[in-house]
Amino acid sequence: MLNRLLRASMTKILGPIAHLFLRLGISPDVVTIVGTVGVCVGALAFFPRGQIWVGVLVITAFVFSDTVDGIMARESGRSSKWGAYLDSTLDRMGDSAIFGGLVLFYAGRGNNQLMAGLALACLILGSVVSYAKARAEGLGYTADVGIAERADRLVAVLVAAFFADLFDSTLLLGVVLGLLAVASFVTVLQRMLTVRRQALASGEVGA
Repeated sequence: MLNRLLRASMTKILGPIAHLFLRLGISPDVVTIVGTVGVCVGALAFFPRGQIWVGVLVITAFVFSDTVDGIMARESGRSSKWGAYLDSTLDRMGDSAIFGGLVLFYAGRGNNQLMAGLALACLILGSVVSYAKARAEGLGYTADVGIAERADRLVAVLVAAFFADLFDSTLLLGVVLGLLAVASFVTVLQRMLTVRRQALASGEVGA
């Protein structure tokens, strides 16, 4: 939902940055890689030490590289299957680092097994959400459905983590993580049912 609503406005805001990078001779792939490294550093260097809000700010500074590299690829005519593959793969790496950083904090210094479990559930289910779509497309089906797409999950956890740390409210982040876990599970089911309907229609459902 957020991905569809914000894409046009973010393109207008980040367009000048993309054009500057192109004039400097920077490739979209470099922006993708640097952005992912920044997100991973923000999550894995700051979250486990309890510096959640600092980590969120660092992540936010790099997370929009996902939009910038897309604009650069389109404007320069460098859109390719390789670029799409690299972008999708590194996106999942960054997402896993964010939830993994929260798991490390709550399993260690944060000393809250429930929160660690919720963050781990979001990490696992978020990966399955992405895999369910990718595997479907690899088999010739479509699975572009679900109530918890990547942008929704990312914005929700970063905003909740920032304010939860700022106001020392574990409950706030816990509620958001719980809702994200449930929404991700529902999204997996939605995508499985969508693929099954397509398989039934084509007579490809095995015994």
